[in-house]
Amino acid sequence: MSTGDQAGPRRIVIVGYGMAGARLAEDLRARDPRGERVSVTVVGGEPHQAYNRILLSNVVAGTMSERSVHLHDESWAEANDIDLRVGTAVTAIDRDARMISFDDGGQVAYDALVLATGSRAWIPPTEGLLDDDGELADGVVPFRTLDDCERILAHARAGAPVVVIGGGVLGLEAARGLAGRGSNVTVVHPVGHLMERQLDAGAGGVLAATLAEHGIEFALGKLATRYVPGDGLKLDDGSHLPADLVVVSAGVRPETGLAEAAGLTVDRGIVVDDSLRTNDQRIFAIGDVAQHPGAPSGLVQPAWEQASVVADLLTGTDTSSRYRGTSVVTRLKARGVDLSALGDVHAEADSADDEVVCLTDPRRGRYAKLVLRDDRVRGAILLGFPDAAASVAHHFDNGTPAPSDRLAFLLGRALPGEAAPAENPATMPGSVTVCKCNNVTKSSLVDAWRSGARSTADLASATRATTGCGGCRDVVEGIATWLASTD
Repeated sequence: MSTGDQAGPRRIVIVGYGMAGARLAEDLRARDPRGERVSVTVVGGEPHQAYNRILLSNVVAGTMSERSVHLHDESWAEANDIDLRVGTAVTAIDRDARMISFDDGGQVAYDALVLATGSRAWIPPTEGLLDDDGELADGVVPFRTLDDCERILAHARAGAPVVVIGGGVLGLEAARGLAGRGSNVTVVHPVGHLMERQLDAGAGGVLAATLAEHGIEFALGKLATRYVPGDGLKLDDGSHLPADLVVVSAGVRPETGLAEAAGLTVDRGIVVDDSLRTNDQRIFAIGDVAQHPGAPSGLVQPAWEQASVVADLLTGTDTSSRYRGTSVVTRLKARGVDLSALGDVHAEADSADDEVVCLTDPRRGRYAKLVLRDDRVRGAILLGFPDAAASVAHHFDNGTPAPSDRLAFLLGRALPGEAAPAENPATMPGSVTVCKCNNVTKSSLVDAWRSGARSTADLASATRATTGCGGCRDVVEGIATWLASTD
């Protein structure tokens, strides 16, 4: 693309100050620290500094404060010469004039516009969840934003009944957090087992039993048909659940209204190519709002990979940079539960094309499944097997042949010569990706250590490792311990 029609830095406007928009602003400044090539304006509809949405369940659980999940402090924008406008809604895009308008009547011109507007919680058409004015009824709160966390905690009381609608990742994380605070939690889910997108029925059953030990009850394969504030929910089988609070985590919908009004091509999300461009070559889209065939929805890693590509292109750092898709790795962040799911997990043992190894140990809350094709990991479920998670994910990410002893591999006990190098920091090759969310290798961590980052927190600050889903924290801590022992 051209460098713009005016003299001076190219004007980049980012609409959305969530995890995708915040990362793009950081990446732009990392490539252009003094603002010689690009000026950056970021517009956020929420009144907060950007925050890590992945960690909101910890806020509900009370293990983290609201401030501790912020990605930036109040001085970040000024320190990085970024025009940051929070609590501001964009009302229109004028593509001909290359101008965006705000709800306060202001306008900003752009040379390139990036839409990172994310997604909003979907409220199912259950009678009573919305009042006559289309607003959420009293006692109904979605689980999507930092403000939602505040509202949930304002309603939740120890010993009081809470219903969570939705047995996906976010719904279960909210349920576990509220149960940990003493609420009597029931999860209502229309499918017969939990997390059906990421788990098979066997794993879903073991997960439900594990969470039941933490005080969570389940109504599976049932629909909520009516909500009465102060009373509760009626289900499609005629049963009734008391509820002082209903937390809705039934899915999301991309925030595409602004793009549609501007005439951009929209399907489920804003349609983009491998450059993350829309049908308007000056407008890009990243994160949950972007529809790319290789991007799984609802995960932070593809958003951050997309931000890196757009930053390369807009600063001219790498004009050949392209987004080719992201492999799916899901981790449930619920206290007392260690669950990872990756790739295609729904193959059955009698599959003609796949080799499937499965171990069920429900009494101990453990379930493991490994799906291989042509000796490569194509999918896995690891519930209660933390030692194997890093090894299996390494082979999955890198496409390397799996160890011949499949059961030992599944248990995290492969022979030394066959074990995934992620298990031992001393023998781990430098090229191994330790933090998948941020594409941080062992070599990057070692370099940061040698440059003065002498703790896990310092390594996180220097490389961003552990700041995504947090699943790599144990490995990073192990590397830090190993590095300290070698100094």
